[in-house]
Amino acid sequence: MATTGGAGRPEKRKAITQAATVVFGREGYVRASMDAIAAEAGVSKRTVYNHFADKENLFLSVALRNSAELTERIRELMAKYLDRVVDLRQDLTDFAVERARAVLSAGEHGALGRAIRAEVANIPADVLEAWLEAGPVASQRDLAQHFEALAERGLLAGGDAALAAEQFTLLTFHGIAERSFWGALPVADEEVRRVAAVGVDAFLRIHGVSAASTARG
Repeated sequence: MATTGGAGRPEKRKAITQAATVVFGREGYVRASMDAIAAEAGVSKRTVYNHFADKENLFLSVALRNSAELTERIRELMAKYLDRVVDLRQDLTDFAVERARAVLSAGEHGALGRAIRAEVANIPADVLEAWLEAGPVASQRDLAQHFEALAERGLLAGGDAALAAEQFTLLTFHGIAERSFWGALPVADEEVRRVAAVGVDAFLRIHGVSAASTARG
């Protein structure tokens, strides 16, 4: 990324990235302009270019930052609910609920994610790949590692942990995400919890220890 030094530069860079998050989330990648971002940030377009070489470079920076922040929040939720499991069904349900809440309430972060999904064909391939790796892919990988640990403790059946993580997400999260258009529309909290609980029950019928025992029998 093209940057310059000097007093006050970090503050201007922060203002630019915050403005870019708003503008990209509102306008999408193609329609957003460096002029609009500069106006939102209260700086000149030259100042924007002093910090970022071009729109793709700025979009990548903003997308990675937003994706990493949400991924870290979900990682914290995994640690809270899945590192020291006492009641497997309850802890999985609570994690699913809190993950959904985190995504649905992501605000400007969520708007940027919606813009990426809406314009996926127009996003530069390297930017899209980097965003996926920092966000959805990283979260699924983290979840698979937790499921491997739970299997080692005898709380889940062993097997393909990556597949288990994918199925857990499909069963407990994607329905709510799609229904809310990834946070654009509200979903009642009781409905979030209902979908999570039903999804966890289905997940445990597939990957629970009792399910594995029945299959072997």
